[in-house]
Amino acid sequence: MTLVDGLRSSEAESSGAARARSGVQQWMRAYQRAAVALDATAMLLGAGAAFAVRFPGVPHDDDVPYLGFSLALPMFWLVALALCRAYRPRYTGVGYEEFHRVLRAGFLLVASVAMLSYAFKIEIARGYVAIALPLGVFLTLVARYRLRKRLHRRRWNGACMRRVVAVGHRAALSDLIRLLRQKRYHGMDVVAVCLPPSDRGGPVRKVPVEGDFGQVAQVVDRVGADSVAVLACPEMDGVALRRLAWQIERDDVELAVAPALMDVAGPRISIRPVSGLPLLHVEHPELDGVRKALKTLLDRVGAGLALLVLSPLMLTIAVAVRATDRGPVLFRQVRVGRGGREFTVLKFRTMVVDAEHRKAELMDDNEHDGVLFKIRSDPRVTRVGRLLRRYSMDELPQLFNVLRGEMSLVGPRPPLPEEVARYGGDVYRRLVVRPGLTGLWQVSGRSDLNWEESVRLDLRYVDNWSLAMDLQIMWKTWSAVVRGSGAY
Repeated sequence: MTLVDGLRSSEAESSGAARARSGVQQWMRAYQRAAVALDATAMLLGAGAAFAVRFPGVPHDDDVPYLGFSLALPMFWLVALALCRAYRPRYTGVGYEEFHRVLRAGFLLVASVAMLSYAFKIEIARGYVAIALPLGVFLTLVARYRLRKRLHRRRWNGACMRRVVAVGHRAALSDLIRLLRQKRYHGMDVVAVCLPPSDRGGPVRKVPVEGDFGQVAQVVDRVGADSVAVLACPEMDGVALRRLAWQIERDDVELAVAPALMDVAGPRISIRPVSGLPLLHVEHPELDGVRKALKTLLDRVGAGLALLVLSPLMLTIAVAVRATDRGPVLFRQVRVGRGGREFTVLKFRTMVVDAEHRKAELMDDNEHDGVLFKIRSDPRVTRVGRLLRRYSMDELPQLFNVLRGEMSLVGPRPPLPEEVARYGGDVYRRLVVRPGLTGLWQVSGRSDLNWEESVRLDLRYVDNWSLAMDLQIMWKTWSAVVRGSGAY
């Protein structure tokens, strides 16, 4: 290759990298413009509905200020959202953080209106404010949710992805790439990896190795990446990370660092400087106390209301199960709950009456690794039972277990005694909380999860649970049940 050819090749690579980064910036700006338009429209609809309810009929002279305020309210709303960083690219498509910032902006706007009306002695109709602001915030959350779901669908098709250069050791990078390919809605596409200089191996899960730890900035420029993910490794210490941040900040490339503390949620982590040295503090999970009492109250009230609402459906299911083969309607099985205490779990029967006796004959057909026993086309499942399992309706009687305090609405999967007998040391931590009717395992694939993944999700829940997390899991359970994926 001549010098001219080399320069042309370098210019072509640079041009391609610039186009790739420009493509990421274009869809990001389009998403932000759509979010701004939807936010303004949502608050305008809320203000319009409040004006129509509070001042029905033809507007009078006294109503004109409220009409003007209704038209100006969307602008105030956009300012509040911007102050709460609801349009930051790093929160794009991240449901919990995005919704949290919208709610913070809502509280900021309500507080601002209250303080301004008090400071300047402005009389504002309470009925108008009580409708306009909550309705506007609610419509914004709905609009953001629909926009995020649309983004997730595009990401499953390979569009709207962030181009990531991953830095770390081969095994950790392999796990990261596998997880991001399984959950493409995160929007992170690893286009290149950087390994230690001593690693001379080939690609990692078909992702090319473009350099070592000292060439990350050059690799970012060459492949047109807009994000760098650094996994925990001793070579990338504080000094190396600071130098890397300096090198990539001119192109506004995002730097994400995975600490050695895995599966620890943000609320439990805080950075506190000690003598100028930033130390990462990790709080213990709150397994008792006021929040635990609130969770118990939520469980009992939620289970009671659910039984009242779902009683016609449960009666219909009971008749269908009974008519299938004249066997018992309910299936009772011993499970292990909090602290290793055994209890009897209730489910609608989905298998033939002698299913447990036939289990030994089917052990060779087990499709799961580890402790669990699952067969995708289990011959013991009845025709009605297959439908019930697909949409998790067979688990509705467990609401009685929740009422009795044996289970929670959200928690780890309730294990069998023979499963607990085969637990390793760390797995016993699943038993420090009550098992749940749903959980992270339910919204993350259900029976499609292998044993290690199921355990990891349960331990993550135990160490990071919160009431907000419970509500988020219950919300996601509906879509998981409707899709019926991983249920067999």
